[in-house]
Amino acid sequence: MNQVVHFQPDADFRQRSRAAVNDPAQRRNFRGAMDFLQEKRRAQFADRDELAGLRELGEAIRRYSLARLPQLLEQLERNLVANGIRVHWAETADEANAIALDIARSHDARTIAKGKSMVSEEIGFNHAMADAGIDAFETDMGEYIVELAGEKPSHIIMPAIHKTKQEIAALFAEKIPGVDYTEDVDELIRIGRKVLRRKFAEADIGLSGVNFAVAETGTLCLVENEGNGRMCTTVPKVHIAVTGIEKVVEKLEHVLPLYSLLTRSATGQTITTYFNMISHPRQPGEKDGPGEVHLILIDNGRSQAYADEQLRATLQCIRCGACMNHCPVYARIGGHAYGTTYPGPIGAIVSPHMLGLAATYPLAFASTLCGACVEVCPVKIPITDILVRLRNEAQARPGGADASLRGSGAGRSALASALWKAWSLIYSRLGLYRLTSWFISRGHQLSPTDQGAWTRCRTPLKPAARRLRDLLHERKR
Repeated sequence: MNQVVHFQPDADFRQRSRAAVNDPAQRRNFRGAMDFLQEKRRAQFADRDELAGLRELGEAIRRYSLARLPQLLEQLERNLVANGIRVHWAETADEANAIALDIARSHDARTIAKGKSMVSEEIGFNHAMADAGIDAFETDMGEYIVELAGEKPSHIIMPAIHKTKQEIAALFAEKIPGVDYTEDVDELIRIGRKVLRRKFAEADIGLSGVNFAVAETGTLCLVENEGNGRMCTTVPKVHIAVTGIEKVVEKLEHVLPLYSLLTRSATGQTITTYFNMISHPRQPGEKDGPGEVHLILIDNGRSQAYADEQLRATLQCIRCGACMNHCPVYARIGGHAYGTTYPGPIGAIVSPHMLGLAATYPLAFASTLCGACVEVCPVKIPITDILVRLRNEAQARPGGADASLRGSGAGRSALASALWKAWSLIYSRLGLYRLTSWFISRGHQLSPTDQGAWTRCRTPLKPAARRLRDLLHERKR
């Protein structure tokens, strides 16, 4: 799995999925990891009544926050500015990168230390900085591993979950000068930390994500386990935080239930090792902290989801990854097969707004609609309902009343449309339905043996020789 992953969600999705399914080592890695995470989460939520109440509360907070999103964003900006934090707005990924680049150039920055941030992955931050001659390097251990391997994260919480300790040991021995091959996990962690700690001190700018932005206090909350987030936000002289516009909540008290749901759903932890609250740059008398803090609020398609009453629920996500951990499809094909920054069920419903439905509609069909993701989602996002909606949007007539998204109709097939129209006509007229079903049942022997993807691993579908209507009629005689 040491290939470079190019993000092309539509292109070759089936081929990537097939390759992943036919890779027994990868399937074994993911199956073991998903079983481990499921068990950890189950242990955290032993009390089903407590879980149900907490999910209700989490959903209510997220829905309330989204209902007041424009006002909360304005309140957040006012309080951040009052606290001395500079706020920037970016409609697209390119705008966000341009803002970050301007900040970096104003400080003659050559290196940027990154804490874990999926939004920075979403906007292609590292590549944009590299094109400008700035070295943006990962400091989260998982991100550091996939960066060394020239790969992308395969999971939003555990980026290197697809790798074994043997693969990481070989990678470190190959890429880090003076390091010998070792499968001792503690030693591998120590090696990684030693390399990264040196880089923190040399970084000109630190970059982080934001888990929750509190409007009433102008506070940025960052959840992490390794301490690299705190290092990125306190050691360099400048701190840039990047986040989507949906992460805002009104009050500090709203963070607590969401924080509990996040950590317990994501990694099965009661609480993470670090919970950082950033409300201002370094103040007089303080011994650490950046002298300058910036927040870049990114839309990147989120407004499209926000404008639609059903799809707005997509923005409730707190990025715990529980839907991936319980998804039977993700557990078999892994994160790279999706070809998007956000894989799994949540990626299938988030990515169309960022990349357009034309590029991502196959992901909406990569689901059994079993509902496992809905059952474990801590904020009760109706993921399967949204997947069905996206499937309909992909098949909609462009410009039609049911085509409301960027890229709607991209999956529309003239043959499929004609067949569904014919079926609708037959199904709506009783006489025609009876006549058609009679012909189909009598001609069942003519059914083709090759029925495309269906017969690759299943027996061909064949209509019954006698209709239910015929059997009931015979019974009454």
